[in-house]
Amino acid sequence: MINFILWIIFGALAGWIASQIMHRDAQMGALANIVVGIIGAFLGGFLMNTVGISGTTGFNIWSLLVAIFGAVVLLFVLGKLKVV
Repeated sequence: MINFILWIIFGALAGWIASQIMHRDAQMGALANIVVGIIGAFLGGFLMNTVGISGTTGFNIWSLLVAIFGAVVLLFVLGKLKVV
C-alpha cells in the first residue's frame, strides 16, 4: 500500500514539474498532474528504452527525470492535438 502512495506522489511531482516547464500549471489541477506524471513515467521509460537508455529504475532522481521528460512529451503532444 505504501508503494502505491509513493507512486502517486512521484507522479504528482513529475506532472507538476512538467506542467511548470510547459506553462500549463494554471490549467491543470492536482489530479491532472498525477495522471500526467504517471502516464509520463510510462511514456518516458518506453522512449528511453527504445533508444537504448535505461528507463525508470525505482524511486531515484534518474526515474524522476525520465518521468518529467515523458510528461513534457505528453503535454506537448496533447497541446498539439488541442486536448489541453
